[in-house]
Amino acid sequence: MKRIGLLSDTHGFLDQSLLKHFDSCDEIWHAGDIGQVALIEVLENFRPVRMVYGNIDGQDVRLRTQENLHFAVEGLRVWMTHIGGYPPRYNPAVKKALKADPPDLFICGHSHVLRVMRDPGNHNLLYINPGAAGIEGFHRMRTAIRFELDHGSIRNMEVIELGKRGAMPVAPA
Repeated sequence: MKRIGLLSDTHGFLDQSLLKHFDSCDEIWHAGDIGQVALIEVLENFRPVRMVYGNIDGQDVRLRTQENLHFAVEGLRVWMTHIGGYPPRYNPAVKKALKADPPDLFICGHSHVLRVMRDPGNHNLLYINPGAAGIEGFHRMRTAIRFELDHGSIRNMEVIELGKRGAMPVAPA
């Protein structure tokens, strides 16, 4: 079994409370728009990380990440990319690839919209967008997701609300 912490669209801001939420996780996955290499380093020093770059990420971040990640974990095939659309409105390149070889779990960021749904048109794959964990963008609530993968099953999925986008977290005294 693996416990996964999933976030996206940090745009260079990492709420330190997220590390407490992800303390029980075995891996952290970031679905793009990371924003800064320093954020990558914080996550890498915390837990093993899988991440893709997003459209706002500069060359420094892109050299440390990939546009697409295809991997298998706990009996599930995963595809993570930043700009993928959502069921059934995938971006055209993604749509073609999903029809040809659908993963069990398709993870995107970009929209800043938290969305978890099955896509029955693509072998019932599970689509996840964790929303946006950063303070930049149009979203109202900063979000992330935590879940478990175990022998082909996805279990105990939890949405983590980090507070409103405009409200900066208060540093502990």
